[in-house]
Amino acid sequence: SSHPIPNARVLPRSPAAYAALMLRRNARLRKEYLYKKALEDREAATFEKKRKLQDALKNNKPIPADLRGADGRKLRKVLDLADDRTKEQKSTVDDEYAYMGLKDPKVLITTSRDPSSRLMRFLKELRLLIPGSERMNRGAYVAKDLMELARAHEMSDVVLVHEHRGEPDGLIVCHLPFGPTAYFGLSNVVLRHDLTEKPPTVSEANPHLIFHGFTAKTGQRVKTILQALFPPAKALGDRVMTFANHHDTIHFRHHTFTRPKGPGGEGHRSKSGGVELAECGPRFVMRLFRLELGAIDMKDVQVEWVLRPYFNRQREALAEEEEVEVEKAAEKA
Repeated sequence: SSHPIPNARVLPRSPAAYAALMLRRNARLRKEYLYKKALEDREAATFEKKRKLQDALKNNKPIPADLRGADGRKLRKVLDLADDRTKEQKSTVDDEYAYMGLKDPKVLITTSRDPSSRLMRFLKELRLLIPGSERMNRGAYVAKDLMELARAHEMSDVVLVHEHRGEPDGLIVCHLPFGPTAYFGLSNVVLRHDLTEKPPTVSEANPHLIFHGFTAKTGQRVKTILQALFPPAKALGDRVMTFANHHDTIHFRHHTFTRPKGPGGEGHRSKSGGVELAECGPRFVMRLFRLELGAIDMKDVQVEWVLRPYFNRQREALAEEEEVEVEKAAEKA
């Protein structure tokens, strides 16, 4: 690879030692799975008691006999503290993004085989877009070996870029170790040096992310997949990336902004109109065409969503119907 992966473990060279290492790792993952499952079964009983108690208090019914003692009094104290995130039990085993925001992602970026010079330039700019990502030359790696390498180095995501006649036309985002995988088509790719104005130097700060129009269930899923590639941003960061959905077409832009200095500057919203934007590039358009519940190297995976372009009228997947109607009315006006 052009950039060595930091803090990477040296893998054993012999196939037998490598297989033994993978067996031990799989056994450790299985133990962790069983431990989490046992914890969730224990929490499920508590959530069921909370549901019974809440139902009794809401409908003026007598409190069940098993909730009238000390346990019931403890539950009543914490019942009002539940919010949208904690009122229902969430399975960490089924939620691939349970630790998003707690640990910084480690993203491996690579291309299809025998990439053109333009695709390599696009790959370099993608590496600058995602803080902490690692760029790797594809070489002769097949998808299975590539996934095993990424898992062995504890990567959180793999991004694959494809091209057609030297023009980037496909982007695959695969979350590790077990998916999901989103397949996007790319179009209208404009690299940094193709912009009309000379772009500023790319900042290495963690970017603020803006997602517009991802209100439907599939839209929320795509938003999470893209959001998981980036570490949390600092409050005073000056870098922003926009993913704007318009009729299931995602437009990407990358900007830096400068705040006005002096009175009315940082911390004052009175002169927020004085903020200046500068486009850094690259810019491109993405269109989701497939969403799978598994990694690239897995066979017979469940397809969560797939684009069916030859339907007479296909419902938009990423935005709710009400938001689409509002946008259409605005366009007519």
